[in-house]
Amino acid sequence: MNILPKAVIHLIESFERLPGIGPKTAQRLAFYLLHVPQEELDRFANNIKGIKTGTVLCNICKNVSERDPCAICQGEDRDKNTICVVEQPTDVLSIEKTGKYKGVYHVLHGAIDPLNNIGPDELYISDLLKRLSHARYRESSDQTASTIEIILATNTNMEGEATAMYLTKQLRGQSTMNNQQLTISRLAHGLPVGADIEYADEITLSRALEGRTVLLTT
Repeated sequence: MNILPKAVIHLIESFERLPGIGPKTAQRLAFYLLHVPQEELDRFANNIKGIKTGTVLCNICKNVSERDPCAICQGEDRDKNTICVVEQPTDVLSIEKTGKYKGVYHVLHGAIDPLNNIGPDELYISDLLKRLSHARYRESSDQTASTIEIILATNTNMEGEATAMYLTKQLRGQSTMNNQQLTISRLAHGLPVGADIEYADEITLSRALEGRTVLLTT
């Protein structure tokens, strides 16, 4: 026999579905919200609804934004020939906090993870390849073809490394096929092995960006 009201049980179950939230934390959050004024709860509920209705994916970089294209892709002070490839939108926030990076981004929204049935087709990898082809076409039209650098800033865990290896292979193939000038680099040692970009501090990320290692130049 369950002594909790159904409304509380359903809320606890909803919290448990969130990443990093266990049963006890879910219970604490649910009972905390019971003491929150209704006006604040309504505001909280509206904010949750707005996470979908008030955001879009940038059609260029796939980052989460209020407008399409996003502010970074539209920025005139951004180096469009340097593209930093990250796993999640939170990684963009972390790198932007360093104030050292002036290029643009491409967000994959995940990493290759066969154990969880996440393959290349589930990520925005094909969009990156199409983006590079378009960039080459635009540059060749005015006879100013320049080298594009792709910074692979996937995490240093097994999934992130597998994704970086796959991207390197795909990018090498595309650069050869399109006769494209391309430099592929990887973030340097500042990041501990197995660490996520999202949790790295600004100094560590700055050093990783500045000392990135070139993997391929075509």
